Amino acid sequence: MWSRHYSYEMLCGDRINKEAEQDACRLSENPLLNSGSSTTCSKESCAPEELCYCVLIRNLLWSYCSYFVPLEHIYEVNAGTMERPLEAARMENTTSSCFLMERKTHVKINRKEVMLAKLRKSCSCTPKKLKNFVMDFLPVLRWLPKYQCKEYIWGDVMSGLVIGIILVPQAIAYSLLAGLKPIYSLYTSFFANIIYFFMGTSRHVSVGIFSLISLMVGQVVDRELLLAGFDLNDDAPPALGDGFLQNDSQSNTTAFNLTIAGMNAECGKECYAIGIATALTFVAGVYQVLMGIFRLGFVSMYLSESVLDGFATGASLTILTAQVKYLIGIKIPRSQGHGMLIITWINVFRNISQANLCDVITSAICIVVLVTAKELGDRYKHKLKFPLPTELVVIVVATLVSHYGKLNEVYASSVSGAIPTGFIPPKVPHFNLMLQVAVDAVPLAIVSFVFTVSLSEMCAKKYAYTIRANQEMFAVGFCNIIPSFFHSFATSAALAKTLVKTSTGCQTQVSGVISAMVVLLVLLFLAPLFYSLQKCVLACIIIVSLRGALRKFRDVPARYHVNKVDTLIWVVTMSASALISTEIGLLVGIVFSMLCIIVRTQRPRAALLGQIQDTSFYEDDLEYENLSSVPKVKIFRFEAPLYYANRNYFLKSLYRLTNLDPNLEAARRKKYGKKEKQHLKKGDHTTANGLGIGETTLQLVPKQNDFQALVVDCSSISFLDTTGVNTLKEILKDYKDLNISVILACCNPSVIDSLKRGGYFGKDFGSIQEMLFYSIHNAVQFAKDQKLPADCSV
Repeated sequence: MWSRHYSYEMLCGDRINKEAEQDACRLSENPLLNSGSSTTCSKESCAPEELCYCVLIRNLLWSYCSYFVPLEHIYEVNAGTMERPLEAARMENTTSSCFLMERKTHVKINRKEVMLAKLRKSCSCTPKKLKNFVMDFLPVLRWLPKYQCKEYIWGDVMSGLVIGIILVPQAIAYSLLAGLKPIYSLYTSFFANIIYFFMGTSRHVSVGIFSLISLMVGQVVDRELLLAGFDLNDDAPPALGDGFLQNDSQSNTTAFNLTIAGMNAECGKECYAIGIATALTFVAGVYQVLMGIFRLGFVSMYLSESVLDGFATGASLTILTAQVKYLIGIKIPRSQGHGMLIITWINVFRNISQANLCDVITSAICIVVLVTAKELGDRYKHKLKFPLPTELVVIVVATLVSHYGKLNEVYASSVSGAIPTGFIPPKVPHFNLMLQVAVDAVPLAIVSFVFTVSLSEMCAKKYAYTIRANQEMFAVGFCNIIPSFFHSFATSAALAKTLVKTSTGCQTQVSGVISAMVVLLVLLFLAPLFYSLQKCVLACIIIVSLRGALRKFRDVPARYHVNKVDTLIWVVTMSASALISTEIGLLVGIVFSMLCIIVRTQRPRAALLGQIQDTSFYEDDLEYENLSSVPKVKIFRFEAPLYYANRNYFLKSLYRLTNLDPNLEAARRKKYGKKEKQHLKKGDHTTANGLGIGETTLQLVPKQNDFQALVVDCSSISFLDTTGVNTLKEILKDYKDLNISVILACCNPSVIDSLKRGGYFGKDFGSIQEMLFYSIHNAVQFAKDQKLPADCSV
C-alpha cells in the first residue's frame, strides 16, 4: 500500500503482459526509486489479474526521470480489440516528474470511397445547389441586393469617375506597347470593368489594361507580324476616314490578299495584328478557366515576391527602352527577340542625330509636368480628396497645341491618328492563330492571374473581407475570353489604379461600372478628338507610370541587408527579363528561386551545441558566448530535412564537426588488428610500430574520440525520405562499432513514423526508450549516466 496518497495515473489491462509485468517489478524493486523517499510500492498492492503502474511519483530521482521510462510494452486494451502504444516523457515542472504521451489512433481513410462520394455530391443537381452555383459564379447576385446606396454611392461614383479619367489616356498610351490601335485599348478597358463587376470577388481591385500585360501581348504581335512578312516600321500617314476596315487597309503600304494562318480574306497589318492579339487573349483566358476548374491556383505560390518584383522591374526597363524612339521622334527598326533592350539602345545612339526637336521639347515639358504633379500628389495625398488628373490635363493641352500648331504638318511630329467611334462587329478569334500562340499564352495567363489575386488579397486584408482565389481565376479568365470576341486583348489588375481607387473612397465594384461608362463616352463621341495627339506625349505618360517599378533599384541595399538570397533572385530575374525577354525572364526567375531553395537544403547550417549555463537549454557553440560543452557527449544539429540530395553533406558535416570519421577509424583499427595478429603468430611481443601490446591498445583509441555518445538534434529535420532513414541507420551502426551510442532528440511525429517504418528501432521497438528522447536535455542526461564499455579496443 502507498504510505501517502499522491495523484497518479493507473493503467489496467484485462490481460497480463509478461514483459510489462517484469518492467513494473523492476520499477518497484529498483533501489534508486526508493532511496531517500518515504513513498514505497509493494507488488501485493496489485492483484494478479490487474496490473497497475504508478507513473506520476513525486519523489522519483532526477537521474531516472531525465529520460524515457521503458513503457514501450505497455498497451491499453479496449474490449480486447484495439491496442495503442503509450510513450512517456519527462516534463520539467515543479508539480510532477513524468507523464504519459499517447499517440492518437488515426483511422484509415478509404480514399477511393471519399473521391466517389465527392464525385457523386458534385454531380448531383438540386434547386438549392443550382442556386448556390449561380450565385457563386456571379458574386454580384449576393452583394448587389445588399448594396447600401446612401453609404456607398458617393465613394463609388467619385472613384469611378477618377479611374475613368485616368483610364482614357493610359489606354491610348498603352496601345503603343501592344502594337495596336488605341481603339482596341479602349475596348479592353470597357469590357474588363463590366465583366469583373459581375464575376469578381474583390471590392476594390481595378481590372483593365496593364503595362506589363500590354508589353507581353505586343512582343507576340510583333513576332507574328514579322513571320507573316509585314513591316513593323511602316509609319505611313494615317488615313482620314472613319470606316474601320478602310483605315486598316490604308494604314499599311501593302495589303495582303493571301492565306495567312487560315485567314483567306484580304487582311492588312492592323487586321492581322488584332487577330493575333485576340487569339492570344482567348487562349490565355481558357488556360485561366481550366486552372480554376482543376484548382491549380497553387501555381502562383512559385512566384515569390522577389521574382515578381524582379520581373516587373525588368519589364519596366524593356517598356522604357521601347518608348525612347517615340520620346525623341526617331525612326529605328523595331527590335524583336532576345536582347531587344541592348539592340534598341544601340540603334537609338546610332540615329540620335535624326531626333525630332519638336518631340524632344514636348517630351521634356510633359515629363517635368507629370513628375512634378506626381511628386506633389504623393506628398499631399492626405490633404487631397482625389488624385490630380494630370495625365488627362496633359493630353488635352498637348492635343490642342498639336492641332492648332499643326505640329504634324510643320515639324513632322508623329501623332496618334484617327480613332474610330462606336463598336466593331464581334468576331470569333481564328483557331489557326490560337495554335501559333498557345505557348505564349501560358506565361501571360499566369502573370495576369498572379497580379490580380495578389492585389485582391492585399485589398481584402486591408479592408477586412475575404476573396475566393478560385473565383478570381474564373473572373480574370472570362475578362479575357469574352472581350476577345470584341477585338480586345489581355487584361489584369493594375496596382497604380487600384491604389487610386481605394484612396478616392471606392466601396464596391459599382465604381468599375462608372469607369466603364466614362470609357464608353469616349468610344461613342470623344475618340476622334485625339487625332492630333502626339505619340511622344503618350510615351511620356507610359514612362512616368513606371516610376514605382524603377524605384525598386533604390530598395536593393535594404533588400540585400534583409536577405542576400532574395536579392540575388531579384537581380537574376530582372536581368533575364530585361536582357533576354520577359517570358524567359519569368521562367528563369522561377527556376532560379527553386534552385536556391534546393541549394539551401543541400548545404544547410550544421553545428555542435553547447549547454547554456545552469539551464536545460542548448545552442550553437559558434554563435553564442559562455556555453559549456558536455563531457563525453557531442550534440549535433542539422538545420534542414534529411533526404537524398543532402545526405553526403550531412555525413561530411557530422564527421568534420565531431572530428571523427567512423569509417576511417574502423579501417585503421582493422589494419592495426591484422598487423597485431601477424606479430602474435610469430611470437613477437613487440608490435609493428615498435610498441608493446598494451601500448598498442592505447594507441588504437584515437585522441579525437573523446566522446561516448552522439546526440542528434532533429528539431530542424522536418521530414526523412528513405535515403535519410538509411543514413541515420548507417551512422548508428558505424558509431556502434566504435562503442559510441547515437541518440535522437526532438523528433517530430512524422520523423518518428519514418524511422519506425524504416526499422531504425528494430522490429519490436524494444530499444526505442534508449534511442529516442523528447528533449536534448533528456538525451544528454541519459548519455551522461551511461557507463563506458570495459574494453574500447579492437
